[in-house]
Amino acid sequence: MDPVLAIAVYIFIWWIVLFAVLPFGVRTQGEAGEVVPGTPESAPVKPRILRVFVINTVVASIVFAIVYFVITQGLITPDMVPYP
Repeated sequence: MDPVLAIAVYIFIWWIVLFAVLPFGVRTQGEAGEVVPGTPESAPVKPRILRVFVINTVVASIVFAIVYFVITQGLITPDMVPYP
């Protein structure tokens, strides 16, 4: 796999995984009972973005390793994908 393609695939996977990891462990202001005036109850109390990014990077790296293995071993090739 070309290094530029590998980087592009990793970035794509990282962003997709981010939306799955983002709600992990989030407590809303409504759950905590401390709603700041002018904000919705669904706003997080402590976003912990650095923790989310670290977890996301680990999960995305595992997913990328699987995708990289599948592509480099030829388990799925472009010829196997049906085109209309």
